[in-house]
Amino acid sequence: MLLIQNGRVLDPWTGTDAQLDVLIGNDGVIAKIAEKIDAPADCKIFDAAGLTVSPGFVDGHVHFRDPGQTQKEDVLTGAAAAAAGGYATVICMANTVPTCDTPEIIHYVTDKAKDCPVQVLQAGAVTKGLKGEEMTDFDALLAAGAPCLTDDGINLTSAGLCRRAMVEAAKRDVILSFHEEEPSLVPSPGVNYGSEAAKKFGVPGAMAAAETSMIARDIALALDTGARVLFQHVSSGQSAALIRAGKALGAKIYAEVTPHHLSLTEDDVPAHGTCARMNPPLRREADRQALIEALADGTIDMIATDHAPHTAEEKARDFAKAPSGITGLETAFSVCNTYLVKTGRLTRMQLLEKMSKNPAEVYGLTGRAVREGNYARLVLLDWDSEKIYNEYKSKGINTPYTGEKLTGSPRAIVTGEKITE
Repeated sequence: MLLIQNGRVLDPWTGTDAQLDVLIGNDGVIAKIAEKIDAPADCKIFDAAGLTVSPGFVDGHVHFRDPGQTQKEDVLTGAAAAAAGGYATVICMANTVPTCDTPEIIHYVTDKAKDCPVQVLQAGAVTKGLKGEEMTDFDALLAAGAPCLTDDGINLTSAGLCRRAMVEAAKRDVILSFHEEEPSLVPSPGVNYGSEAAKKFGVPGAMAAAETSMIARDIALALDTGARVLFQHVSSGQSAALIRAGKALGAKIYAEVTPHHLSLTEDDVPAHGTCARMNPPLRREADRQALIEALADGTIDMIATDHAPHTAEEKARDFAKAPSGITGLETAFSVCNTYLVKTGRLTRMQLLEKMSKNPAEVYGLTGRAVREGNYARLVLLDWDSEKIYNEYKSKGINTPYTGEKLTGSPRAIVTGEKITE
């Protein structure tokens, strides 16, 4: 048994914000929540004084590079990074090597993660080999446990194929998670088109219209088909405005935004170099402000890290030749707390809603509240102490936040009756 004492339960599912003890039984189920609980015999006690006890975070967009690129990350190191970041559940994207377009690869990932403190789910691909030509066997992938279908990293450029995928997904009530990018509007990825950073590194960059044009198309297709569609890592204010309008029209659409698009802009790229090269790129300050506003008003539903580890050797290449993407699981809460909560843009409860409740609801993950009878998947959070990241559980160290003074950090996660600090 595990008794968490002296913590403040902060739960967006129930609205609870109170000093309460939480007792978890040997079966991992929350047995009792009360102002004061006497410890049963042989019960482990964790003193959570100064911390909040909240539902563990859910990240619908991570890359663990397993199978195929385990020099960058693997399921076990990715799960360790997720645990350090306060995550209860993560969803791995399908752009593995080989592509996750068969049930066997889904089982490989989930079986490898079965003893991890973090629940690792594996998405299935929309098209075979991510080639955008032939759809996968949706039923087989869903039966194997895929929580969604995605060709993340690759845009579904064919409108006809995209519509057919939506029709089939709507029949099965499964989410299609889309990387929206018109390739012809991306002269070079990783940095905003025409920015001073693009000029510094001698590349043209990626237009914001590459994202907005595809989002507009797929809102229309979602309205036509009734499909549930999630727009990944939204980066521009125009995209947010389109999503707001699409929701008002009745489209079953959702959106995610990353901590880096909420905290950094194109002006930060020169200082961080390839550790700020990402796809979609960091855009203007006006876009950052519009994304924060859209997150606050519910247009954007959730925060997802797009955790994308690469080797140090790859990121040491010239900007034009380096891969896009940064790691994000371990720093996400600290970044969001610093740039959103401490600045007054979101309350603590709102941040928990965006990092735990909303993604859990979108992906159909139940029993996540801090409530008696639920299996314990919790995070213990320090909201006020200074935090500087210099070491990581992830194999990837490609992040612009190393050495930055941030505020707040996860102290531990609780999975069943086990606590991981």
